[in-house]
Amino acid sequence: MHPLVSDSVALGVAYYPEYLREQRLEADLDLMLDAGISAIRVGESVWSTWEPSDGNFELDWLEPVLDAADVRGIRAILGTPTYAVPMWLAQAHPEIAAERASGQRVPWGARQEVETGHPIFRTYAERLIRAVVGRYAEHPAVIGFQVDNEPGEHLPHNDHVFAGFVDHLRVQYPDIDDLNAAWNLAHWSHRLTDHAQLWRPDGNHVPQYDLEWRRYQASRTTEYIAWQKAIVADYARPRHFITTCVDRMRPGVDERGLARATDTTSANLYVAMQSHIQAGRGGSPDFPPSGAWAPFYLADRAWSMGARPFLVAETNAGTIGHPWFNQPPHDGQWRSVAYAMIARGARAISYWNWHSMHGSWEMYWHGLLPHSLEPGRVYNNVAALGAELRGLGEHLEGLTPDATVALVVSTDSQWLWEFQPPIPDGSQEPGKQGEPSRAAYEELVYRVYAGAQRVGAQVRIVHDTDLEAMGASELLERYPLVVAVSPVVASDALTSLLRTYVARGGHLVATPRSFATDETGCPRIERQPSGFAHDAGLRVDEATNIQQPVAVSGELEGAAEQLLEYVSPDGADVIAAYADPEWRHWAAVTTRAVGEG
Repeated sequence: MHPLVSDSVALGVAYYPEYLREQRLEADLDLMLDAGISAIRVGESVWSTWEPSDGNFELDWLEPVLDAADVRGIRAILGTPTYAVPMWLAQAHPEIAAERASGQRVPWGARQEVETGHPIFRTYAERLIRAVVGRYAEHPAVIGFQVDNEPGEHLPHNDHVFAGFVDHLRVQYPDIDDLNAAWNLAHWSHRLTDHAQLWRPDGNHVPQYDLEWRRYQASRTTEYIAWQKAIVADYARPRHFITTCVDRMRPGVDERGLARATDTTSANLYVAMQSHIQAGRGGSPDFPPSGAWAPFYLADRAWSMGARPFLVAETNAGTIGHPWFNQPPHDGQWRSVAYAMIARGARAISYWNWHSMHGSWEMYWHGLLPHSLEPGRVYNNVAALGAELRGLGEHLEGLTPDATVALVVSTDSQWLWEFQPPIPDGSQEPGKQGEPSRAAYEELVYRVYAGAQRVGAQVRIVHDTDLEAMGASELLERYPLVVAVSPVVASDALTSLLRTYVARGGHLVATPRSFATDETGCPRIERQPSGFAHDAGLRVDEATNIQQPVAVSGELEGAAEQLLEYVSPDGADVIAAYADPEWRHWAAVTTRAVGEG
């Protein structure tokens, strides 16, 4: 049974019989049943199948699939097929396309080309949703609905989107001088006398503008999912749940907002396989994430979206991605990855997808069945996992991930660093500036998490906004150690909470540039790190990019003693000194304030 029907862990798969060249429904479902698969995801990608032409609905084709699944006790999650619009709609209404910063429309030919807030798109989408969901809401096999799929693909720059952004700023800053002050618009003569003078985002060089633009775009994605959920809720029954399939790395996504807009969290968690997840192996958050800790990290991020158990809507069946990236899992890796995610809160593991595609873009993104459609190594590994999960039964009920370390992440800080990264990428020549690393924040979070994994710490990833709601007493009771991963954008409430936490005996570790700016992204005009400099016995005035690995010791040498007078004039214990060859005349130090434990 599905985990929202009982507390067991379900094994699932995306199933698209409409893509197959032959009818094999009964055989497929029997194979699923034999493999322990108890849930299928259906119907979300094929608007042109549901509605081949304007107003011409063909809704009956899914009924045999659901009937046959129901006979076998397999449950279904029905998707709304709104993320891939048909050509007839794109031709009739080209104005619904999303526009890039250049003003060029996103061309039709892939998927998610639409500006999802456009009223014409909304009219057609609502008509389709009501037709499909209304047709199947009462079917006994259907236990839930997935609205749309991986929302937030684009940051649309259409005229009406920009006009909405200007109106948003009018509400937030009714007095234009307040906006001028908040963003320091006197700089470079950007001062405005009316909201209507706001420049377009494609020419923007103001980080504070970009931060608010990203927030606005993410709020539109969240509103879109909430809008779909409200329509589906007209047909849903108490036994149904409503979710969406989250890829949190999409540019238009506030993962926490999407989780709040749905009944339960569903996330796509793909992992680099083979040696990339072996014990002791380093890794990267680049898709697909790699490293021995990758499955745990992805699962902990999924938990953090809703601060609750979650469903893995998609994960590796076979090799994923493109024909030049062929890394199918080794035997046993389906099992190890699944248990890692279950241990960190997954209540369903669903593979994408059942059969390898026989054409189109994803034909080398392999399913549980190969192109021959004959069960092989992949199917056998998953079937062995399914048998194990059935045998474990109640032993997997009610699992809650253990954690003694709270790793605090900040979406606002990620967006601010994407606009002005603090470090270059890895392609620069020694001594050269290099290109900025737009993934700097995610890289830092990933490395901090990896460090915790290496020392055996159990981590709970927490969003800064959730931390504020928790309170200092609860935070201290749950987590003796809090690691704040560079909350560059930090509210007064967050700083106050963490100060109280430390004063009551909690331990706080903060990474570079933490607490540096206010909620607009403007630097705070006080000794850094803001709110903690005095109590920590230090000050941070400057930063340097290290060009190569540096030696670390506990001894001061030469000019490091002079530096200590600047960073800690009241005196402090030295934890470490960094022998950077670029800083022979002026070493770097890490200190502990006098009297600290």
